[in-house]
Amino acid sequence: MKRVNGKIVLRVSVVLVLLALLVGAAVWLSSSDDDVETAASQLVFVPAKVTAVLSDDAVVDNENSEGRRIGTQELEIRILSGVHKDEILTLTNYMSALFNVDVSEGDRVIVRLITREDGSYYASMFNYDRGLVIGIALLVFCAVLALLGGWKGIRALLGLVFTLACIWFLLIPGLIRGWSGIWLTIGICAVTTAGCLILLDGFTKKALCAVLGCIGGVAAAGLFASIVGAITPLNGFNMSEAENLLLYGAEKGLKISGLLVCGVLIAALGAVMDTSMNIASSIWELHERNPKLNARELFKSGMNIGRDAMGTMANTLILAFAGSSLNTLILVQVYDIPFTQLINTDFICIEILQSVAGSMGILLTTPLVAAISASIMSRAKRASA
Repeated sequence: MKRVNGKIVLRVSVVLVLLALLVGAAVWLSSSDDDVETAASQLVFVPAKVTAVLSDDAVVDNENSEGRRIGTQELEIRILSGVHKDEILTLTNYMSALFNVDVSEGDRVIVRLITREDGSYYASMFNYDRGLVIGIALLVFCAVLALLGGWKGIRALLGLVFTLACIWFLLIPGLIRGWSGIWLTIGICAVTTAGCLILLDGFTKKALCAVLGCIGGVAAAGLFASIVGAITPLNGFNMSEAENLLLYGAEKGLKISGLLVCGVLIAALGAVMDTSMNIASSIWELHERNPKLNARELFKSGMNIGRDAMGTMANTLILAFAGSSLNTLILVQVYDIPFTQLINTDFICIEILQSVAGSMGILLTTPLVAAISASIMSRAKRASA
């Protein structure tokens, strides 16, 4: 009982230390921000409720919009928050095939408040208010994870929150300030991997093997992407967002050229972490069931297990690319783009490189984790003998 309580105290201490480091680093990074507001930060968006539909001339368009209603609505809305809370405004809601916020009385929407030079203001439609639905979906996900995973599910959820916080509060601010993107991303991957796996499994040999293997696999994916990108050449300047990043981020020190590899590292992290933990856990179970197995036998078993995971994890990244780029792939066939043009398009090349580099990380993680786990666990057997 004392040993269990000690493990709980140790894990809680790790969580508190990680949170303290994260908060301290985030505060330090934010303290160097200038006070100049961007144009986007000065925009005012507020939730509102449709209190009445004053007029509606929209009609169903089956020919060009697949049954969506096209036209205009005159709406009366009530502001729900901000300095203009409870004020009643009218706005014209223009509905097209692409921008189509079709509302009825009682619906909640997000509107943008625009102030004129004379101080008066008006509202324009932005979108549906999806915050409540998205929040409920997240709560359902957390509840199912906690219900099915128990305490491990809760710890996995904490690890996910820690990872996202590291990316948002540490990685992105560091990149904006011009820090070395590749090394910073590798460091963040190492910290998040260690934090997630220690939270999940504690300070165990299994977690140590998984952490070391995951870091090695992610670094291998980044190295592969760097080499291919240098030969091609292909880098962050080939990305679709490069122009905006160059206009608005370069003045703060952002280095665009390394962002492609940074994206590969982040994209590969989850799948590589999954693979490394699965193999380390499998070898640990084999060692526990049969302590007589030597390092070579454990490595061979780990490779056999890893070969099954290789294909599925590689498919995960490739299919993630196909899913996120489905509209583009459809347009490729609609336009009947020649293969030579297609395979040399920046977007397609970048997506292929990210998928292949991430899959390469998974492939190299398997023998790496198997070797590390077999070595460490066989030494533990010899030490206890």
